[in-house]
Amino acid sequence: MIKKISILVLSSIVIMSCVSKKKYVALQQENGEITSELQKTRVAKEDLENKFAEIQARIDTYNSKLNTLTEENDAKFVAVGDDMIISNNTRERMNETLKNVDPEALANAENLKDSMNLAVGYNLRKSMDTSSLNEDDDIAINIDETVVMISISDKLLFNTASYKVSSKANNILQKLADVINSEPSIEVMVEGHTDSRSINTGKITDNWDLSVLRATSVVRKLQKDYNVAPEKLIASGRSFYLPVADNESAESRSKNRRTRIIILPNINKFFALMASNNE
Repeated sequence: MIKKISILVLSSIVIMSCVSKKKYVALQQENGEITSELQKTRVAKEDLENKFAEIQARIDTYNSKLNTLTEENDAKFVAVGDDMIISNNTRERMNETLKNVDPEALANAENLKDSMNLAVGYNLRKSMDTSSLNEDDDIAINIDETVVMISISDKLLFNTASYKVSSKANNILQKLADVINSEPSIEVMVEGHTDSRSINTGKITDNWDLSVLRATSVVRKLQKDYNVAPEKLIASGRSFYLPVADNESAESRSKNRRTRIIILPNINKFFALMASNNE
């Protein structure tokens, strides 16, 4: 009897052990499934985060393009004369400058090109501070199409029949160099002009020679004394073949003896530069 009971108890224990092991295996399987689902969820989360980042990047790109289009729209170009183009931004700066221009001079402006001439001339004079100079005889500033021209009387730069730059030219050349150095896109041609009287000395053969030597002297001084990059400079001589007066009187010959500084800028950058310098 005792032996039967022992066998029964042992059988029960074995049966219970078998049931517990099945539950354990089932739990392990369930745990594995949960772990797998969790891993899938993590992968899905990372995938969603990556997609969100891509969408955000596209939004940022679209916003950037939108801002660029807005800026480009603000900078649309308008024609000035036959050969010059300026942006709307430049035109707005020009209109602000024209508020300071002499009303009488402004009244004589017949078109947009004339207004641009007045605005650029005003900003250049202010930047170079030509208030102490005689605008008619000493210096003249004008713009022709895309070219800014500053014509300086020889009495401000040289002694009679000489090509050595006078010390009295230091002030105007320093101001000119400041303008040239402030904008990388500017190139400068220095033209020497004489009157029609002949000249022949030990060092100067004729007016061609004198005009070239004067231009070269100015270029060298801009480079050596005022640190203008030589690759931005061009020296040329025009002798007496491009007069601004008839050479029949001392007064008219004086007008013909001049050095013309021709600035070749990107006109929009140049005007923006002048406007920022004068704010």
